[in-house]
Amino acid sequence: MWLLAVVLLTDTIHTFPLALSGPESLTVTVAGAGDPVVLVPGLFGSAFGYRRLIPLLTEAGFRTIVVEPLAIGTSTRPEHADYSLTAQADRIAAALDQLGVRGAIVIAHSLGASMAYRMAYRRPDLVRGIVSIDGGPAERAATPAFRRAMELAPWIKLFGGINRVRRKIHAQLIRESADSTWVSDAVVEGYTQGAAQDLDATLKAFVTMARRREPERLQPHLPEIRCPVRLLVGMAPHDGGIRAGEITALAEALPAFTVDTIPGVGHFIQEERPEVVVAAVARMRTP
Repeated sequence: MWLLAVVLLTDTIHTFPLALSGPESLTVTVAGAGDPVVLVPGLFGSAFGYRRLIPLLTEAGFRTIVVEPLAIGTSTRPEHADYSLTAQADRIAAALDQLGVRGAIVIAHSLGASMAYRMAYRRPDLVRGIVSIDGGPAERAATPAFRRAMELAPWIKLFGGINRVRRKIHAQLIRESADSTWVSDAVVEGYTQGAAQDLDATLKAFVTMARRREPERLQPHLPEIRCPVRLLVGMAPHDGGIRAGEITALAEALPAFTVDTIPGVGHFIQEERPEVVVAAVARMRTP
């Protein structure tokens, strides 16, 4: 349904798998025309999570390109892949190379921001600027709480399966929002569509993420990010967002850094106030 709405507004939209190496394939969704904006979902996101944002960006004259990292959304979930944030950043860069994209503004939510920061210093030719939606410079793909939860992954599959996952996601979306009226059964189904296609592979991939250590730390490389970075932070109390110490680290290390605090929203600013994200992108477009 949401894809139809985008089609009506942009005339063209394409969702397709982009093969990388071996069993690794990333799902890409492209809409609109104009300056490129690359959207990177967080750990429990997908192109669906940007369904309110994509039409606004295309109306503003941007070409939107959603790249779902490995094991996120409907991208493939190979069991023995490298799920470090560094490897994920390099895969996104490889996808943009295949698409011929250069100098894009990157919108990244939550953990996706850590991938965007890594791509910005490793491949500065690809990144014109970063709009981070409540995402900090994470050094690992999973928090300690996430890692503990993933140790129980076999039991999740055995006792409740995807229905249990959906109940957990539903509660999380409500808990991390100021106005949770956007959270419905249909939205929860959209957020979990990729996991539902192969829950076993999803859980195995997440367990691997939880255990994976990074080949190099991000924080020492933050000063190498020369493009502007604008961080959007919802001011309503919520879990899962960027921590104060992470904001300080970004402010001290990044050459061009701005923080926009948004009242009355939580962690999912793209859901509650998508026009704020578009305004942040527009400010980066202005020379």
